[in-house]
Amino acid sequence: MYHQPVLKNRRTVLERAEKFISDVYFTDCNLRGRLYGYSCPLESLASFLCPKRITFTEASKQNFAPYKVGDTFGPTWWTCWFKITLSIPESWRGKEVHLLWESDGEAMVWRDGQPVQGLTKDGEKTSYVLSDCLRDEDPHRVMLYVEMACNGLFGAGQGSMIAAPDPNRRFSVQRAELVVFNRDVRELLTDFEMLVDIVKELGEGEQRSYQALFTVNEMVNLCDPSDPSSFSEARSLAHSFFSQRNGESQHTVHAMGHCHIDSAWLWPYEETIRKCGRSWVTVIRLMEKNPEFVFTCSQAQQFQWVKSWYPGLFSEIQKYVKKGQFIPVGGTWVEMDGNLPSGESMVRQFLEGQRFFDQEFGIHCKEFWLPDTFGYSAQLPQIMQGCGITNFLTQKLSWNLVNTFPHNTFFWEGLDGSKVLTHFPPGNSYVMKGKIEDVMKTVKNNKDKGRANHSAALFGFGDGGGGPTQLMLDRLHRIKDSDGLPKVLISSPDQLFSLLHADSALLCTWTGELFLELHNGTYTTQAQIKQGNRQCESLLHDVEMASCLALCQDRTFEYPTEKLKQLWRLLLLNQFHDVIPGSCIEMVVEDALRYYEGTVFVLMENGILRTIVNKDGTLASLYLINTNREAMADSSQGNQFVMFDDVPLYWDAWDVMDYHLQTRKPVQEVVHPVRVVSSGGLRGSVSFSLRISEKSIITQEIVMDAMCPYIKFNTEVKWAESHKFLKVEFPVRVHSSNATYEIQFGHLQRPTHRNTSWDWARFEVWGHKWTDLSEHNFGVALLNDCKYGYSVHKNTMTLSLLRAPKAPDANADMGTHHFTYAIMPHSGSFQDASVIQCAYNLNFPLRLIQCSPDIVPWSAFSINTEAVILETIKQAEDSKGTLVLRLYESHGSSVTATLSTSLPVREAWHCDLLEKQDPTRPACITSEGVTLNFSPFQIVSLLLVL
Repeated sequence: MYHQPVLKNRRTVLERAEKFISDVYFTDCNLRGRLYGYSCPLESLASFLCPKRITFTEASKQNFAPYKVGDTFGPTWWTCWFKITLSIPESWRGKEVHLLWESDGEAMVWRDGQPVQGLTKDGEKTSYVLSDCLRDEDPHRVMLYVEMACNGLFGAGQGSMIAAPDPNRRFSVQRAELVVFNRDVRELLTDFEMLVDIVKELGEGEQRSYQALFTVNEMVNLCDPSDPSSFSEARSLAHSFFSQRNGESQHTVHAMGHCHIDSAWLWPYEETIRKCGRSWVTVIRLMEKNPEFVFTCSQAQQFQWVKSWYPGLFSEIQKYVKKGQFIPVGGTWVEMDGNLPSGESMVRQFLEGQRFFDQEFGIHCKEFWLPDTFGYSAQLPQIMQGCGITNFLTQKLSWNLVNTFPHNTFFWEGLDGSKVLTHFPPGNSYVMKGKIEDVMKTVKNNKDKGRANHSAALFGFGDGGGGPTQLMLDRLHRIKDSDGLPKVLISSPDQLFSLLHADSALLCTWTGELFLELHNGTYTTQAQIKQGNRQCESLLHDVEMASCLALCQDRTFEYPTEKLKQLWRLLLLNQFHDVIPGSCIEMVVEDALRYYEGTVFVLMENGILRTIVNKDGTLASLYLINTNREAMADSSQGNQFVMFDDVPLYWDAWDVMDYHLQTRKPVQEVVHPVRVVSSGGLRGSVSFSLRISEKSIITQEIVMDAMCPYIKFNTEVKWAESHKFLKVEFPVRVHSSNATYEIQFGHLQRPTHRNTSWDWARFEVWGHKWTDLSEHNFGVALLNDCKYGYSVHKNTMTLSLLRAPKAPDANADMGTHHFTYAIMPHSGSFQDASVIQCAYNLNFPLRLIQCSPDIVPWSAFSINTEAVILETIKQAEDSKGTLVLRLYESHGSSVTATLSTSLPVREAWHCDLLEKQDPTRPACITSEGVTLNFSPFQIVSLLLVL
């Protein structure tokens, strides 16, 4: 066929092709309008509405009433079950037949009592394939059930995605019918779409862009949408284009199926279980049709949920894990927050996760998978290595508000010098769609060109689940090796990291924490969740230790293995990266607090300082008597409460912006002036009350105990604010360019100045039980029992106390709060002054137990140096007669320590963090005890065989 030469007007030719496949314009005559052929109504459609999430067995026994498409139901978080009877016309023999289902909720198709397909309009899954090619022997009359959640892929925010849920939203089914699906139209549409995107992404300066433009224009000329016989010639042109090969040096994009599912966020934990079921059963259907398809999936907790709720689906997953297509990754119980959990909690994340994956699938994860967490502790590399993990993948630092992180592939060196190979997918996303834009962005954004020629591209709907689609796979298949584009390989994490390791000689190293310059408000939001976390970490620590001591005293004692595992898993679940940070809806907060309360219920069956306190509760003076040093700065007051306006740009619960610092207002209105509560003897204390506003009030008791090196501030805040931030300040008489903050199993320093943009971006930082500002031979430490947000600027030490965001929880932090912080001036270094031990004492108060008068005092363990902390004593996971001890070097020094014990230890062995014994490293036992060598911030785990 002869055509006139095309006009050299790029825009008109491109728009012609776009309109030819548009789902908005000219659908009466373009190709898109031919995607579906014949249609017929369902034989019957009936529904049953339920306020709870129930099993299929229970739902199938209910009374279903006729349902008319378009009728509304609800409210939010309810479930509507549908019973469908359908009859496929005999005349559709040889056709591909789908159930077309469009609704504004998330749905699951059930057939013969089993889940078979997820349906989510926002996830581009609106049809269930009844037959690829209808045959006479295929069932023509079918009964299906559809379980529809009254929430969308991202919950039910009122007015915006992250707004608090609308509790009264109504839902409906907009379309429910049988259709003939024209697969040849779908394939041709994909060809057109990919060529159009190549034209747009490569731009006017690239020859390949014009080749794509002329090809797609000729395809429009050849293709008659009303005549399927014309499709093959058009498809042949596309095939010829995509088959033009690349050169050997092209960058390789490792495409991996992915479905990030937040274990809770804008929906409750229970809905996440169904999101996993809907998403993963759809993945299994894709694997049945695409044997090359590889899907990566993290979070052992979610696998456990699916095992409990969908045992048939879990069996299918196990089958595809063996085939190497369904790949568990990450090695943790959940994708936890990377800042706030304690060091021991992080170890338990890996311990529970890796053991689950080993027991259920016989695999050990070699990569840590944490794409969506709000920063990464400098101790993570050592913890990863101790759990058998050598690789790390995330992308969240691409969200940095101020500075662009300089690498995508690099070695990350942790606090102790441990290194892991780290990869940030250059496309800056974990929810790619397999489009040209995605692969081109992956190449263009790669900051390590010349050093690394392989990158990951994670494709599939995520956050709220959904996962990959057949269309995404079809897109990627077309461009696996096509001139002008990077090579695309359906790959696995192991394949990617193996290639990166093999060519890593030129990779750079980043030392220290990976600090996210955004979401700084998550160190403070939802204070009760953070308090519950800290308290439960302390309780579990104490119960494990007490149980071990009881076991040593009485070998008939039953160590509460299963109960502790259950409680640990609940705590680890609440450390998910949208729960402990407080960036979740109110329903999730209620669940989390209930889990904490359950843990608490089960487990709970001399003068050193001189202070002068003003009538408003501020400290006019804090004097360290033995050194004759004043700790408070001149003309300043310590314990100064301050309020800030706290209105971020968008992410309400997540962000506090630097400009909030310009709105500082001291809290000065006295309700009850300082009065003496206790004087003389072993304790002196005063109390007072301040008014924050008409709605909020602070009541505080300042406590000085004899022989205690710090002053405690026992605080009650009745809080009913909106977009305000409460902090407390201590301007101190110390000059230092760096402050020290406790993190997991150690501490690090951050600048107190704002010289560079990297310094400025740390205007609000995180820490654990203490921070310290010291100059030579003198310093001040600020301790707390449940807070994580800090700022030390110049000489002012600030502890962040409470926020009041309104999304996604409209009632976040409203109510009464109780917490304690302490100020501790000291001589010498903070190490020599025992700041670390004092912070432990504040967070691990002595627990009184009743015992008989003839009990002889005894000590199970002691260490001959304060530099080493005995963090954990627990029973070994796989041996009842063996204890696990976890110790770490806390000062940042190389030291030899002796661990003494009164217990009858037969053998002592070094082990990793997963409690795997190292047969080459028996611990040295002498008459004094076990001798251990530590490098700075090193974590050491021991197996003690009794």
